[in-house]
Amino acid sequence: MAKNVILVDDSRTILASAELAVEELVDAGLIEFITYSNPQQLLDDLFAENISYDLLISDINMPQVSGLEVSAKLKQDPRFKSKPILILTTESSAQMKEKGKAIGVTGWMVKPFSDQKLVKSIKLVLGL
Repeated sequence: MAKNVILVDDSRTILASAELAVEELVDAGLIEFITYSNPQQLLDDLFAENISYDLLISDINMPQVSGLEVSAKLKQDPRFKSKPILILTTESSAQMKEKGKAIGVTGWMVKPFSDQKLVKSIKLVLGL
C-alpha cells in the first residue's frame, strides 16, 4: 500500500519541482504525494481527519504559519506525535536546526535540493 507523503511549501516552484522529483515513486505505487501551499489549510485538514500522512515535508518560512509551528502543533497531538517530519528550507543555521530538533523533527534538507536527495530522504525515512 502506498505511503502518504505531504509537502507544504508556499512556493509553487518548489511544489512543482518536488512533484517531478518523486514521480517515479508515485508511478511505482510506493507513495501518494499531496501538496499544500497553505500550512493553515494543511493543519485544518489534518485535525479534521480529512487526510493523514506517513511523512510530512515542510518549509519553515511561510506567511500563514511557519513550518516549525506546524511541526510543534502536530507533535503535541497523539495522532501525529510519532509521524516523521522533514524540514525543507533555506534555513541552515545550527540554532534553527536545534529548534527543529527540540520540536521533534526527523531531518533537515536545505534548499535548493537535488531530486536524488529528496527521493533518497523519502525512501530512507519511510523504509522503501
